[in-house]
Amino acid sequence: MPIMGLGVFRVNDQQVAAESVQTAIHSGYRLIDTAAIYQNEAGVGKGIKAALKETGLTREDLFITSKVWNADQGYDSTLKAYQESLDKLGLDYLDLYLIHWPVAGKYKDTWRAMEHLYKEGKVRAIGVSNFQIHHLEDLLKDADIVPVVNQVERHPRLSQLPLKDYCEKHGIRLEAWAPLMVGELLQDETIQAIAGKYGKSAAQVILRWHIQGGVIAIPKSVNASRIKENGQLFDFELTAEDMAAINALNTDHRTGADPDNFDF
Repeated sequence: MPIMGLGVFRVNDQQVAAESVQTAIHSGYRLIDTAAIYQNEAGVGKGIKAALKETGLTREDLFITSKVWNADQGYDSTLKAYQESLDKLGLDYLDLYLIHWPVAGKYKDTWRAMEHLYKEGKVRAIGVSNFQIHHLEDLLKDADIVPVVNQVERHPRLSQLPLKDYCEKHGIRLEAWAPLMVGELLQDETIQAIAGKYGKSAAQVILRWHIQGGVIAIPKSVNASRIKENGQLFDFELTAEDMAAINALNTDHRTGADPDNFDF
């Protein structure tokens, strides 16, 4: 799985979604992350198809993720939702399928369905999203397969280090949505100072913090220049002091819903 990808949350226009995906793939991105609830899987699929034709890449060169929405959780409904996502994307398989939120009383049946999809060879890997440590502990009591990924809100103000440590101990890779805190951290003085030292943007420094710490990052953008800039992370390295300074920004502040208190 690539360490860096494009997220398409809140990209509601199918054509904009398609163009963003095309730009990302042309810019070297190989991971594209969507979800049923984003209602843009058709656009994402259109962008994938166009980019493959334009670049000469093959489907196997890409890593495509989608997620089962809360209303579709449960055994039979998850199997149906997976096929619907494939049909909208125009794909034969997904590289990764995630439970979008830990819906109480449903996520274990949903996980059984996802294990079935995996064992049948219909999906390459399965994981979860927005799971806290206690959700993972509960899931693992009955699971045959350990989730390969836990995709959660993560940024320097919400570093989630205890969750990161737990996931690493259990062979689960942490993946960050809202890795730039929806842009709220771009003017932070600590980030700006580090960015100036390397001649990089604040966004590049934050994304480098994620991937250098072993966390997959999927920043969302529909701006072609920002998509390209966000992918240029591999020609510099943060020092241990830089990493510690960014870690120190943590305040456990969420921009999205609390996985222990959501009603959707």
